[in-house]
Amino acid sequence: MTARLRAPNRSALIRALPKTDLHVHLDGSMRESSLIEMARDRDVVLPSYTVEGLNELVFKPSYRSLEEYLRGFSYTCAVIRDEEALERCAYELAMDNIDEGVRYVEVRFAPQLHMNEDLGFDAVLLAVDRGLRRARIEHEKSPAVVEDGQPPFRYGIVVCALRWFTPGFSRWYAQLCQVLQDSPDTRIFQTASVQLARSAVRCRDEHNVPIVGFDLAGREDGYPGHHHQEAFAHAHQNFLKKTVHAGEAYGPESIFDAITALYADRIGHGYHLFSPELCGAGVVDPQDYVQRLARYIADRRITVEVCITSNLQTNPDIKDVREHAFGLMLEQRLSATLCTDNRLVSHTTVSREIELAVDAFDMTNAQLRNTIIYGFKRSFFPGSYSDKRAYVRQIIDYYDRVLMEQGAI
Repeated sequence: MTARLRAPNRSALIRALPKTDLHVHLDGSMRESSLIEMARDRDVVLPSYTVEGLNELVFKPSYRSLEEYLRGFSYTCAVIRDEEALERCAYELAMDNIDEGVRYVEVRFAPQLHMNEDLGFDAVLLAVDRGLRRARIEHEKSPAVVEDGQPPFRYGIVVCALRWFTPGFSRWYAQLCQVLQDSPDTRIFQTASVQLARSAVRCRDEHNVPIVGFDLAGREDGYPGHHHQEAFAHAHQNFLKKTVHAGEAYGPESIFDAITALYADRIGHGYHLFSPELCGAGVVDPQDYVQRLARYIADRRITVEVCITSNLQTNPDIKDVREHAFGLMLEQRLSATLCTDNRLVSHTTVSREIELAVDAFDMTNAQLRNTIIYGFKRSFFPGSYSDKRAYVRQIIDYYDRVLMEQGAI
């Protein structure tokens, strides 16, 4: 399995392989046509009402800054404010994944951004679950599964707390800031995270919604993860798995903070894992610190959710895909899997991310297989351990079948 990936049609092979997306944001992965249609129906002002116009003005091939990258979310979140929109977006996201061979997806979003006077926390989660479940049921009944024996589509939901926010983010945040107006900002952020963790656990248990993970997203610099330790402790004590955006826009210490203070099972992005120059003054030997951290992650099989295109777009210092830290992750045999982050904002798919990596790092068959299967093995699968093992076994068998059918072995 040390040979490089060779197939008569490599793109078709990658598309046909069973894949995961463990890091994909609901509000960053809408279809442009759906955004336009829903904006018109809800009187939401867009800078353009054509797909071409939106891609020229908002969802660009490249961005000058993270701020510009995030601008598109102000439009998507503005339309995803009712149950119909939430269900539709979730359903379409699942179907887009199914269409390119993704068989397991963990959709993440911040429910607080979509709540309003007519839409509570549970209603938001239930609407997203309905959309994802509808896609799952349709796929289970399709000829691909019934007749061809393809693995069925499965999914989980990850709820995101935010490191930082303002009252303008949503009505829920505005009300919280008003109630806690005499508290320091740090306390307000902490309270929001704790309330989200409690609501997520309760909704999971009361409604049997497959909420499988708790996440922390948003600006890293100046807003350390350990400020949210109470929220993650509640998730941890209630057997809700943890993933944390870390090492995306800050240094290795942010990753260490996520693992040690927040019990992170996985790391979102982790791009700056191998960036000793970003270590703070308290790190005596940055090179040694980075290597020890990488070994720590490898020893514990903490999986990194790698988002190559997104990192290229928000880190102008990366001039070439080959400079991405995923290459070092491969060299050091870390558990890392390829994800999209935002299918719309980054104009990407799982298949495209895989093809980028295969090209840039000349991945061997074994490296590609490990990268893809890590996604299934390290998923927060919403079933029993026995169910997960059986599903992963089915995936591996189908993976080998696709290689043979595509003439890759």
